[in-house]
Amino acid sequence: MDVIVLGLMLLSLTIWLGLLCFWGQFWRTDQQLEVTETQLESLPVVCAVVPARNEAELIPTSLRSLLLQDYPGSFNVFLVDDRSTDRTANFAEGVAHAVGKPQQLHIISGESLPPGWSGKLWAVEQGIKSASLLAPDYFLLTDADIEHDPGNLRRLVAKAVQEDLDLVSVMVRLRCESFWEKLLIPAFVFFFQKLYPFRLVNNPNNPIAAAAGGSILIAREALERIGGIQVIRQALIDDCALAMAVKKSGEDKGTRGQGDKGTRGTTKPNPHSLIPSQGRIWLGLSSLTRSLRPYDSLATIWDMVARSAYTQLNYSPLLLLGTLVGMPVIYLVPPVCVILGAVWGNWAIALTGLLGWLLMTFAYYPTIRFYKCSVWFAFSLPAIAFLYTLMTLDSALRHWQGRGGAWKGRVYPNPDNS
Repeated sequence: MDVIVLGLMLLSLTIWLGLLCFWGQFWRTDQQLEVTETQLESLPVVCAVVPARNEAELIPTSLRSLLLQDYPGSFNVFLVDDRSTDRTANFAEGVAHAVGKPQQLHIISGESLPPGWSGKLWAVEQGIKSASLLAPDYFLLTDADIEHDPGNLRRLVAKAVQEDLDLVSVMVRLRCESFWEKLLIPAFVFFFQKLYPFRLVNNPNNPIAAAAGGSILIAREALERIGGIQVIRQALIDDCALAMAVKKSGEDKGTRGQGDKGTRGTTKPNPHSLIPSQGRIWLGLSSLTRSLRPYDSLATIWDMVARSAYTQLNYSPLLLLGTLVGMPVIYLVPPVCVILGAVWGNWAIALTGLLGWLLMTFAYYPTIRFYKCSVWFAFSLPAIAFLYTLMTLDSALRHWQGRGGAWKGRVYPNPDNS
């Protein structure tokens, strides 16, 4: 028994060493939009598209933050009222008048959801179609529960223009106030970064792609190049699907950014100009732009994760089995070994387990610090991982029962079966 336990512990330790040393430094939080203040060299036309379904409670704050952006270029907001029953559109109109910018807000009444579309993406499609009449250089795709820092759009545009990026996205700061939010929300970001290390996402030569749906700036030409939003119309994890489509859409950039200043570009030569490459994307964290959506109970966080966790596994029973086996090996074996080693008096097992536990705590600590939570939460990662494993299993059960992907009164089946 000692040999088996020690073997599992050594496997867990090896995995953590591999993750920390060779997996894109996923545990770091240095990929932040606000780290370096950038200056605008051109003023592209930008249109924001906001899908909103029964968001009357949050729209006054989120829409106000959009309309009060300090971006000096042309900027309009297209809010798609996705058949709300709580007067979302009326509140939005009132906000625009209250801040003195009714001309910048365009409210679109959403049409009935056609077969084969998710509700959010159908709303986004309608918003983009209307906004396209203004021939924008960029679309800002954002959610109705996001409060934007006044300089968020300016930074996004500067990042895109100066680095010749097709898509720039930030994972906004999620609400982290209640006990359950402090326990589970930083871990949500940590696990996301482990799946999609930001440094690898931002490497144009690496195929890993991801985005965060709360704040995505995408070039119109890039969206047209991939065939529009309709190419991901059934995606439940739509932000990552969009990023993957853009990154895979590679183009020969030999004619872009070589001394002729366009609406997107810069007069400086593009260092990537002669290299046929994938679409260029960037994903980072934001310390200022934040989500207003409360997750102040275990049930609300559980539902949020279970809604799409099995989708993240591509509805694969084999990947689910791998998750149900792998998560305990990676996260639960170290603390269990500490306990068993102490009980059995086997200090080799106990100390090896402690080393593994300290490694995962070291990896999680930057995220805990970013969210300004107590350091003791960093030591709770094994228990947190156990809860997330149960949420993933529940996500699969919901899918098999025909309840997967439920959101705002709609249930979306596996696209492969619809």
